[in-house]
Amino acid sequence: MMALVIIFWLSLFSVLYAYIGYVGVLWFMTLIKANPIKKEAIAPRVSLVISAYNEEKVLAQKIQNSLELDYPRHLLQIAVISDGSTDRTNDIIRDYADRDPRILPCIVARNQGKDSCLNDFVPMLDGEIILFSDANSFYEKDLVRKIVQPFADHRVGLTTGSTVYEAPVGSSAVRDANLYATLERITKRLESRIGSCVGADGAVFAMRKSLFSKFPGNELNDIAIPLQVVEKRYRVILEEAVLCREEAVREAGSEFSRQARIACITLRVLFNHGALLNPLRFPLFSFQVFSHKFMKYLCPFFLLSAFAVNALLAWSGLRFYQAIFILQILFYPMALVCGNQRSSGFIVRLVSLARGFILVQAAYLTGWWRFFKGEVYFSWKPNR
Repeated sequence: MMALVIIFWLSLFSVLYAYIGYVGVLWFMTLIKANPIKKEAIAPRVSLVISAYNEEKVLAQKIQNSLELDYPRHLLQIAVISDGSTDRTNDIIRDYADRDPRILPCIVARNQGKDSCLNDFVPMLDGEIILFSDANSFYEKDLVRKIVQPFADHRVGLTTGSTVYEAPVGSSAVRDANLYATLERITKRLESRIGSCVGADGAVFAMRKSLFSKFPGNELNDIAIPLQVVEKRYRVILEEAVLCREEAVREAGSEFSRQARIACITLRVLFNHGALLNPLRFPLFSFQVFSHKFMKYLCPFFLLSAFAVNALLAWSGLRFYQAIFILQILFYPMALVCGNQRSSGFIVRLVSLARGFILVQAAYLTGWWRFFKGEVYFSWKPNR
């Protein structure tokens, strides 16, 4: 019986560690082992890479946003990649390229996937720094100046910003997305203070071109590239002042599919870079990868373990665990059914967060299933 009790509480505390405890550990580590970097106002040659697939609705606005960035004209190249688009995306790119020499059109005839396109075009760019972006991500005018500042430190190989999600007022999607983004930002900020953060924001991150290496087309660039940089013994840093705007995914089904796909690909990337999990070679970063990524992806198994063991403890007649089991039985269906309400209020928001948490855990489980089945993703359509 004691073994079941230990398993139950260990499962619950593992979930708490993944989402809260790890942040606390990082905060404590910053008190005893801070490793600050040097930042200066520098102006290296920058190549901004915009990846697009059938983005006619937002691409013109994105290119215009990029042309208005406050950075020396002769030091900014804007490469716009169209990955086999079948709408007006290619025409929009050519139109802007005819009007401004900073625009470099990179048009691919057949959809082959974002990562494959990056492998083909990044080596051709002339920037010392490569800034990666998406067609639906919009930058403040001074973003480029801010994101290159950490490169004044020769130890820094990659800097990342963060995304702020926008949606209609009261939208549960934007609240949940921004809460997750805030937790990620806090975690990466603390990781950056002691070493390197795990992963980057795919909508806004920059790296030294000299560190770019081609990577498998079925990996995520915002996790594979940062891991490559760390493998080369450079640091990956969150630049807190760098923020971009992006519209949140509106449909829960689309977000579920996205999270499941990301989980599947991320697991494959992590196992492909198994050397980073070796504590003898990367003592600090291996701990960070395990805590930041693996522990979160293991949370659905911890929750299933807690539920199953709780059922056994309740069956044994222990009233305390019977009460907890009843709460669990009520919690999951109520959160799923009631968490999609559009009204405001603290309780409604709390239930909405619970629903989002449950859906994410289900997506992670789906991601594991797809990973074990050997599913790979080379290309997909944006959820817009």
